[in-house]
Amino acid sequence: MYTSHEDIGYDFEDDPKDKKTLKPHPDIDGGWAWVMVLSSFFVHILIMGSQMALGVLNVEWLEEFHQSRGLTAWVSSLSMGVTLIVGPFIGLFINTCGCRRTAIIGGLLNSLGWVLSAYAVNVYYLFITFGLAAGFGSGMAYLPAVVMVGRYFQKRRALAQGLSTTGTGFGTFLMTVLLKYLCAEYGWRNAMFIQGAVSLNLCVCGALMRPLSPGMDGDGPEGKAPHHVLPAHSTESIRSSGQLRDAEEKRGGPGPEDSSLGDAPAQACQEKAAHRKDMCAFRLLKTVSQLTMRVRKGFWDWYSGYFGTASLFTNRMFVAFIFWALFAYSSFVIPFIHLPEIVNLYNLSEQNDVFPLTSIIAIVHIFGKVVLGIVADLPCISVWNVFLMANFTLVLSIFILPLMHTYAGLAVICALIGFSSGYFSLMPVVTEDLVGIEHLANAYGIIICANGISALLGPPFAGWIYDITQKYDFSFYISGLLYMVGILFLLIQPCIQIIEQSRKKYMDGANV
Repeated sequence: MYTSHEDIGYDFEDDPKDKKTLKPHPDIDGGWAWVMVLSSFFVHILIMGSQMALGVLNVEWLEEFHQSRGLTAWVSSLSMGVTLIVGPFIGLFINTCGCRRTAIIGGLLNSLGWVLSAYAVNVYYLFITFGLAAGFGSGMAYLPAVVMVGRYFQKRRALAQGLSTTGTGFGTFLMTVLLKYLCAEYGWRNAMFIQGAVSLNLCVCGALMRPLSPGMDGDGPEGKAPHHVLPAHSTESIRSSGQLRDAEEKRGGPGPEDSSLGDAPAQACQEKAAHRKDMCAFRLLKTVSQLTMRVRKGFWDWYSGYFGTASLFTNRMFVAFIFWALFAYSSFVIPFIHLPEIVNLYNLSEQNDVFPLTSIIAIVHIFGKVVLGIVADLPCISVWNVFLMANFTLVLSIFILPLMHTYAGLAVICALIGFSSGYFSLMPVVTEDLVGIEHLANAYGIIICANGISALLGPPFAGWIYDITQKYDFSFYISGLLYMVGILFLLIQPCIQIIEQSRKKYMDGANV
């Protein structure tokens, strides 16, 4: 689902020296690495699965607050969009705090957002507690899960990422069934409270994200101030202060004959207390200095990685790819949010309760990712051709969906949507073809932001169209049309490049 973010591991913390030490590590491609895959799998279930099942809660919110569909859809789209949009900015937390702590804090924030949303009095309350708080927490827990899998695997990275991201499909199926049951038995408020408790398992998944070396994630010796080592200037300061005391004693201080024997222990205690005070002050200063340097380094790495990539925007094919991401993702998200209500409008609730249409998309999506990935790896087939064919199939399914008014017809179209959307697993490969391996992480972060904006605006747009026309048909047609425009951007740019290259050759030949 959110696999535009799923199938590649970012390395925010490692510098070149760290990367050299990763290869001989015994946990690379084995051992604890598979625990990372299991942890990431459950993160995908708890975050992406629950977000793709929000259509169940969207129906409850419409009945509870009696607001327009466009306004109510902002709750789900905010949560989904913020999770993706903040992805590049979570790198700042990863650089300074490490993956483990970032994921644990994200799990707590996500759980808090669910619990606070159970006490919502209006839709605007949900914007803050669920859309922003839970969405930001999801982003903080989700990105470290992807990063750690990428760090623990080198030879089997694609396999590991593929296995971990299947949690999205399983989670969508499981969370849809779970939320429907909880809402029916306990009401939507108690369902959100229970889901908040379940989301605390994200902290367990984060605790399993053990850094590869002691210095990473700030958990090792490098992240703590030493207890017995002082900087050079501190020892010199203590030494100089001691010399000043001796000089004062020689110049005008009382002689041994003038001091009583009882004052010697008190003076020694005072000197020890002053010495300990100086030591504590120096340790505190060193700790603050180390923390400041760590934050500055983390911020600079983050800034240079995501905002120092202006050269990417000189690649017109990559710019076209960004436009495609802006238009394409909303067409995939809209069915997940609005299908449960569409089923109610068509009086198909009983059949949908037996096997929800969103679950069909989720399950077939798993097979689509695997099959399309295998086909794209064949030496005789171009990844771009598979990518474009899957896009055309998806946009065609979006256009056909409003024409289906039976459960069987909708189920077939949902299966096509699920299978063709498996092209998300090919997006890292396509991005690498466009910008090269050295710019892959930065370029992919930009694509993620574009996907997040699309997920943020798509569902409210569909709700507003329904409020105006009293039909969801036009929202699918318009989103499909915009999706087609994005695909045309991808097709036109290579043609323009070929024309420009031919023109350049012609001009060079004329000059000769």
